[in-house]
Amino acid sequence: MTTPVFHLALPVDDLEKAEAFYGDLLQCERGRRSDQWIDFNFFGHQLVTHLAPEECGRTATNTVDGENVPVKHFGVVLEPAEWEKLARRLSDAGVAFIIEPGIRFKGEPGEQGTFFLLDPAGNALEFKCFQNMDQLFAA
Repeated sequence: MTTPVFHLALPVDDLEKAEAFYGDLLQCERGRRSDQWIDFNFFGHQLVTHLAPEECGRTATNTVDGENVPVKHFGVVLEPAEWEKLARRLSDAGVAFIIEPGIRFKGEPGEQGTFFLLDPAGNALEFKCFQNMDQLFAA
């Protein structure tokens, strides 16, 4: 069975900044667009940034493995080499991580590489990797 592709629509307060972040920085292919929204190929998934400034802003956090993780966030699970390459590229570009690239749950079920950053509208993104994908849903 083919893995389903998710569709996510999120608010932004500036389409030009969203295009620079998702299109240029994250290198997501651009799709259809209007003066109110832009489609992106977000690592094989459909992401739509909708102009809605009143909906933008940071969310609450919960403590996870000693870090303040934004409750409202989205992201992708990448292969370890791709995750490392992206983390290095973003770091070299001077991106301000809200949680720096590192290993969470080291030596425990669900051990994973992770980092968090904000888009220009304050939407939180998480990028993860697992050395063993069987650990993705580990209890």
